[in-house]
Amino acid sequence: MTLDLHADPIDLTAALVDIPSVSEDESRIADEVEQALRAQTAGFEIIRSGNAVLARTNRGLGSRVMLAGHLDTVPIADNVPSRREHDSAEGDILHGCGTVDMKSGDAVFLHLAATIDNPAHDLTLVFYDCEEIAAARNGLGRIERELPEWLDADVAILGEPSGGFIEAGCQGTLRVRLTASGTRAHSARSWLGDNAIHKFGAALNRLAAYRARTVDIDGCEYREGLQAVRISGGVAGNVVPDAAELDVNFRFAPDRSVDEAVEHVREVVQGLDLGFEVTDSSPGALPGLNRPAAAALIEAAGGQFRAKYGWTDVSRFSALGIPAVNYGPGDPNLAHKRDERVPVEQITHVTQVLRSYLSAG
Repeated sequence: MTLDLHADPIDLTAALVDIPSVSEDESRIADEVEQALRAQTAGFEIIRSGNAVLARTNRGLGSRVMLAGHLDTVPIADNVPSRREHDSAEGDILHGCGTVDMKSGDAVFLHLAATIDNPAHDLTLVFYDCEEIAAARNGLGRIERELPEWLDADVAILGEPSGGFIEAGCQGTLRVRLTASGTRAHSARSWLGDNAIHKFGAALNRLAAYRARTVDIDGCEYREGLQAVRISGGVAGNVVPDAAELDVNFRFAPDRSVDEAVEHVREVVQGLDLGFEVTDSSPGALPGLNRPAAAALIEAAGGQFRAKYGWTDVSRFSALGIPAVNYGPGDPNLAHKRDERVPVEQITHVTQVLRSYLSAG
């Protein structure tokens, strides 16, 4: 199979979807992308890093834009090969694993790399592996460690699904495990024990009463959230439990650091006789929309943008001081679903907006 980068990006999306590429099995699609870029683009330096493919121009233009997208998908759910059908409400729809997350975004980037004749910016394209699994395997993280010079840019665009809206920055995420201890006893003589699970009563009340902060940054409104997400404990149906755990997830606005987020959660549970352990954290990403390169993208998109809820790889670029946005076709709520699908009009729209932004006048 040979990908045609000059084809309509709708057809290119379908071709990418038809190449199975579940995480850790991306060698075939990486081969196809590499071969297509080498054969069908001009002026790009191209290298391969594992199952990631990188391409960049060095025309000496005044700014550099990065287009980044992952090649892998979640496990296929009887939704490959792709299929296209017409819906009376939504128009033409392309169905298949990865149509939303995020082979339609990849297709747009590949098509533009091959068809923009008068670029306004130097371009870097990064197509990487293992985004859908543990962060330690993430191909973009590997590139950051091994090829950091490839991530230099004035603005980065990740083709994550955003419904055709620019979604700027992202929330940070923090997981904390609260632990309680007590004394085990027979439940028939419960006064001889000390119930560990009951000690979470006050913590759960505080979480239920928590009022989330809303923050405006560069015109993007981020709403925080603090939620209990798991509770465990208990020995048997007739035993007072002597140990229990409560996991709490804090989604915080990107004006907080991870350390500040940890301190905030400590304040919420202050005074309770509970153990406190941070089990996972990732910083948020500031939108950086006041940077000239990012402002020009907003203008090309007709001024439509919003905050990104959730965490994405834009955080990696923010940590490097590079403003980054999520911008791609597809409803993120349909990502990973058996009926994953994208209206083809969104693929066309995103292509047009980015062509306008990336091309000289």
